[in-house]
Amino acid sequence: MLFTHPIFLYVFLPLILSCYFLSPKKLKNSVLLLFSLFFYAFGEQKFIILIIASAVVDFFCGLIISKNHKKAGLYLSIIFNLSILFYFKYSDFFYSNLSYGFPFLDLDTNKFASVGLPIGISFFTFQTMSYTIDVYRGKVKASSNFINFLTYVSFFPQLIAGPIVRYSEVEKQLKKRSITLNSFYNGAERFIIGLSKKLLIANNCAYIADNIFNLPENEISMLTAWIGAIAYALQIYFDFSGYSDMAIGLGKLFGFNFPENFNLPYTSKSIKEFWQRWHITLSKWFKDYVYISLGGNRVSKNRTYLNLIIVFIATGFWHGANWTFIAWGFWHGGFLILEKIFLEKKLNGMPKIISHFYCLFIVLIGWVIFRSHTILDAKHFIINLFNFKKPVNIELLYYYLNKESIIAICFGILFSLPISKYFKKSKTLYKFKPFVLILLLIICSFYVAAGTYNPFIYFRF
Repeated sequence: MLFTHPIFLYVFLPLILSCYFLSPKKLKNSVLLLFSLFFYAFGEQKFIILIIASAVVDFFCGLIISKNHKKAGLYLSIIFNLSILFYFKYSDFFYSNLSYGFPFLDLDTNKFASVGLPIGISFFTFQTMSYTIDVYRGKVKASSNFINFLTYVSFFPQLIAGPIVRYSEVEKQLKKRSITLNSFYNGAERFIIGLSKKLLIANNCAYIADNIFNLPENEISMLTAWIGAIAYALQIYFDFSGYSDMAIGLGKLFGFNFPENFNLPYTSKSIKEFWQRWHITLSKWFKDYVYISLGGNRVSKNRTYLNLIIVFIATGFWHGANWTFIAWGFWHGGFLILEKIFLEKKLNGMPKIISHFYCLFIVLIGWVIFRSHTILDAKHFIINLFNFKKPVNIELLYYYLNKESIIAICFGILFSLPISKYFKKSKTLYKFKPFVLILLLIICSFYVAAGTYNPFIYFRF
């Protein structure tokens, strides 16, 4: 079920809020649990058992670890979660590549093609693994209440596209939480802002990006290619940060405080800073559970560089079973290593605008790799970014750049900048904020009524 679906907005959300606030304290988690399982089953009936199984396994793994069988519980959790992740997400990729690489084996390339991909599997497996690892490291105590634990795993706001919430971040809130009128208002405000990001900016930028990236290579001029790359950069940012805003807002409606997932990443002045601002919960997950486990920067320089490459290739591969994601991770990891070796010092000595454009340039090229279907497609698109000879098809640009799309790009660029602090300082603008939120909700309702289907990008991860 999409947060932008009419059934969610006008049926599911009012119903769960009503049932939640009318139910006694002892039953509130049970209400959240039942509605969350229904939320997932609405679109993924056959995979609901997978989430429950994942929760059951990790719940008992936590208890096993707490009974001083630490390695047995940890290994069981990691093996189980990585196994289901590999089977559902990567089996077809590895098997088809094996069949192409070794044709003499005469393997059936379509053997795993029919394996479905459960929505959000990368998120809930990483979430439950973080729990057992934290129990193993002594950072949290193993949960003894399965209802509370299953509520944590399946809670609908962050279930299918994050942010990746660690058990330690909501452990106390699962047992006791309070909702004030102010926190409820802040939650509603955050949800409306996220909804507006998705429907008004991301979807309109998607119209441009999808059309340009789907053009034949010989029809893409340099200007067209740059417009497509910028449109996709705005689409993926406002799509994913919009979902995160909605998830955080929905959490606040029920008394939960989820971690922030984005902090104006396109204002970064280095790739290192970009990853401190982009998909923050995933970056921290890989840092705490993979990078540090490999030795982090406590080892030799060469080993540190190797650790970085491993982590970022894994980060890329986490996003999808395609060589383009691996290449995207390698691209970012490579520049992080260059920054560690010498580039960061150079950037610090340069004017901020130069280091800012350096970061944007690297990120935009990376998004081209990320968005392309194949490495070859990415290569052709990147070549077109610097092809001064190819003439611009003005009629084609006019066709894709309609008024809504141009406005969306302009607002996308504007709201990628730290302008919110200026709004907060203005008492006049602050007074009008409730009216602006109502207006945004009305406009979004028209978009929802129009029935334009455009799922969140990160649902497929």
